Amino acid sequence: MTKRTTKMPVSEALKKAITDSGLSYLRLEKETGILRQNLMNFMAGRTSLRLDSVDKLAVFFGLEMTHRKGK
Repeated sequence: MTKRTTKMPVSEALKKAITDSGLSYLRLEKETGILRQNLMNFMAGRTSLRLDSVDKLAVFFGLEMTHRKGK
């Protein structure tokens, strides 16, 4: 089976994973330790996430970043 990759900014991949999960901000806060207010602000486009929060979400959702050849 071929692994399918989608090229999108990290922030968009995280927003999609959060939305697609159907999990509440409270549940995500409990699972990741990231304050729900920070998650809500990120999803609304008001703020960015700190790198450690990005790492936690990527691990939680099983996301990984790959290097594009030629870039």
